Amino acid sequence: MTEVPKYLKGQLLLDSGQLSGSFFQHTVVLICHHDDEGALGLVLNRSSGNKFGEVVVADIPEELKDQPLYLGGPVELSALSFLHSDTFIPDASVMPNLDLGHSLDTLVELGESFSSTKKIKTFVGYAGWSAGQLEDEMKRNAWLTHPASLDLVFHPNPEKLWPSILREKGLKYRLLAGMPEDVSLN
Repeated sequence: MTEVPKYLKGQLLLDSGQLSGSFFQHTVVLICHHDDEGALGLVLNRSSGNKFGEVVVADIPEELKDQPLYLGGPVELSALSFLHSDTFIPDASVMPNLDLGHSLDTLVELGESFSSTKKIKTFVGYAGWSAGQLEDEMKRNAWLTHPASLDLVFHPNPEKLWPSILREKGLKYRLLAGMPEDVSLN
């Protein structure tokens, strides 16, 4: 059995098949912060169905207006978060060259700056766990872990992310990857 690191910052959590009927069914969550006081993550594969410019009432750069807006989690659905990547971010807060932000002003600055390698992903809401809560869920095998990468965070087809990672994890998880959302339809 693979030992799970004490803190999961920079890791992906995948629904292990035990979260059926919950907000987290078939989700992939990037853990952005984790310590003794709790954890914060963003769901990478749950679209809000809106573009960023349709929801945010502010003067924002054109580049940001057409960004898909994701549901980062069920907590504080009015809270804005974004992930930003570029070739070199020296003080990246999540993992190498991946930073988490919450300020609309900072996001606008990023949108106005030019970089051919810049990537931005926007979210409303987040996934949050109080002290010990995520550890308890891990002990109950509610989540599978997987190393995060920039390619996975900015996956071109986020709706296919959960089954794609499960298939990558090997034969044991391929059956889970093909399982329908409503198992009664199986």
